[in-house]
Amino acid sequence: MRDLLGVDAAWGITVVRVMMGLLFAVHGYQKFSSGVGAVVASFTKMGIPAPQMTGPFIAGLELIGGICLIVGLLTRLFGLLFSCEMLVTTLLIQLPMRGWNASELDRMLLVSGVLLLLAGPGKLAIDQLWFERARPEQSAAVRDARRR
Repeated sequence: MRDLLGVDAAWGITVVRVMMGLLFAVHGYQKFSSGVGAVVASFTKMGIPAPQMTGPFIAGLELIGGICLIVGLLTRLFGLLFSCEMLVTTLLIQLPMRGWNASELDRMLLVSGVLLLLAGPGKLAIDQLWFERARPEQSAAVRDARRR
């Protein structure tokens, strides 16, 4: 699908995927560099359930998942996982503690995750190399239409 400028709309998805990956990778790195103990303490203070487990899990998810999104690996899976994370942070932390306006980034990341879950990785993604070749039933016409 091309817009009025003749640019494939999948490039827009790519921009969202890479930026979302950068945001999560940086936040995951920050969680590890400040120490997982600090993350656990912060999660405890915020009332997040099972902070001893969720703290390290979220730090790892953000770092590894963010890197995977940057390169376009397992995009739909990480789109789902990040959507779930952002839904929880929006409903349990941001809205009750800080209000509607403070939850803007979380809501934007939530819908970005949903976009990646539904639309896939866009262009320049490892997913295209591995998973497109794994579907031989896909016709040549469909493959050619996606390349445009």
